[in-house]
Parts: sequence; structure tokens; C-alpha cells
Amino acid sequence: MKTALLTMAAGIGSRFGGGIKQLEPVDDNNHIIMDYSIHDAIEAGFNEVVFIIRKDIEDEFKKVIGNRIAAVCANHGVTVDYAFQDIQDIPGNLPEGRTKPWGTGQAVLAAKNIIDTPFVVINADDYYGKEAFKLVHEYLVNGGKSCMAGFVLKNTLSDNGSVTRGICKMDDSNNLTEVVETKNIVKIEDGARADEAVLDLDSLVSMNMWGLTPDFLDVLESGFEVFFDEEVPENPLKAEYLIPTFIGKLLEQEKIQVKVLRTDDTWYGMTYKEDVEAVKESFQGMLDKGTYEKDLFADL
Repeated sequence: MKTALLTMAAGIGSRFGGGIKQLEPVDDNNHIIMDYSIHDAIEAGFNEVVFIIRKDIEDEFKKVIGNRIAAVCANHGVTVDYAFQDIQDIPGNLPEGRTKPWGTGQAVLAAKNIIDTPFVVINADDYYGKEAFKLVHEYLVNGGKSCMAGFVLKNTLSDNGSVTRGICKMDDSNNLTEVVETKNIVKIEDGARADEAVLDLDSLVSMNMWGLTPDFLDVLESGFEVFFDEEVPENPLKAEYLIPTFIGKLLEQEKIQVKVLRTDDTWYGMTYKEDVEAVKESFQGMLDKGTYEKDLFADL
């Protein structure tokens, strides 16, 4: 069965400025986080990779990442495609002065004409771990429609500052009922807190890893038109069409059921420059333990 990895990479490298050339390798072989995600997706059984990028970074992206990944994928029967996120690709006129991208919902829509199989969508800059890809893949190939990898809050926090997380509420069958966006989460001695509220470290959170089907893209496209009519006029320069927000609305309207698949793997992202060294140490630890081969793709 064909299944795709959709990698949202239009803003890749933008967290610290500097763009693609400044992407931080996380091991001694110059692999970046995305190499590990693609490895884990192929290992789990995904057999198509779609990069969502901007047209203006295409050449540089292919030079630094894409061509290398395409060669690896070709060796393992995995196809590679590109979709282009364009600020002008909207159901209306571009508001004057708008430079901000339209968000993850529009990014995924850029791949609508390419994707005709169940898919997992991830952020290119984030590490999700092997288990999450296996869980999502298994769910999709067994006929599941919509799912989300649920990460344990304590496995997603930074030592270097506060973070925002979508804390999940679920029913008894692990179906998602609500994602509560919670800002300013910091580690404290015996747990975590957000402003004055103490949080349960074992809460499950969304890290923007969704398993979906092509049918969802039609719903997402209709939602984008509504977003453009209703939300853009109120905030033309900054309104964003975000997948978790949109799915939250569908949940409220009981138009979608999303299964939460718990993973105990640690999520890594470089939210702060100071996170870089800790992330590199974590990858070195995984290499030392044999979680990954030094020659990353050799075990596929």
C-alpha cells in the first residue's frame, strides 16, 4: 500500500535565521534532523516522500538536502516529489503588505494535487522518534482515517526557556476531544507549569504529527475558503490557517474523529539556539546505543 511522508519544509532553517546553509548537523556525518525523520519513515513502511518548500529555495534545498535524500530513496524504492507553498496561492486577493506565510494548513494544501494516498505530515525541523512513525503507519494501512501522535509532555520540554504545547484531551477510547494550546510552559523542580498552573508531566501533547487521508484535503480546502472569508478580513497581515486549529473546529462540530496514538519517544526540536548542543548530545547517545547506525541509512 502506498503511504506518504509529507514534510513541511517551506520555513526550514528560519528559526535562527540564516536559512538552509545554516542548518545544524546533529551528528558527525553532517546529517540534519530531517535525515533521521526520513530514515524512520522509510523504516516504518512509508514509500513516498513529499517535500513542501518555497519555489525560491528549490535550488538550494535540492543542493543541500533534496538530491542526497532522493538518491537514498531511489535505493529503497521510495519516490520523492516536491510541492510548492506560495503566498499567492489563495482563494482571494493577497492583502496589501502581507508577507507572512499562511500556515501549516495552506502548506499541506500545496500537496493536494500530488497526494492520493494516506499520509503523515511533520515539521521538517523536528525529531519525532521511530515509534511515532510506526504507530501512524500501522494505523493508516489498517484503514484508519485520522490520527495524531501524542507525545508525553515531559519528553517535549526545553531546558532553555518556555514552550507552547497543544495539550490533548481525549475520551475513553483515546479519541481526541480537544487540543488546548498552552503557552509559557517551563520545567520546574518537580514538574512543569504554565504561568500559575501546574501541569501533569504525563499529559499527551500534539507536536504537529498527523496521520490523514486524501479525503481530508478536500475538507481542508473548503476550510481555507471559510478562513479567507471570515478570519483574514479581521487580521489580514497575520491570520494563519493552522492544522491543529482547523482540526479543533472540526472536532467541535463533530465532523472528524482523531485517534491519539501515544508514543514514549522523546521529541527534539531546536526552539532555542542553546538547545543545539543538547540535541547533538542526544543524537550521539542514540548512535552509541545502536538506535541508529553511524552510516544512517545502511540498516534499511
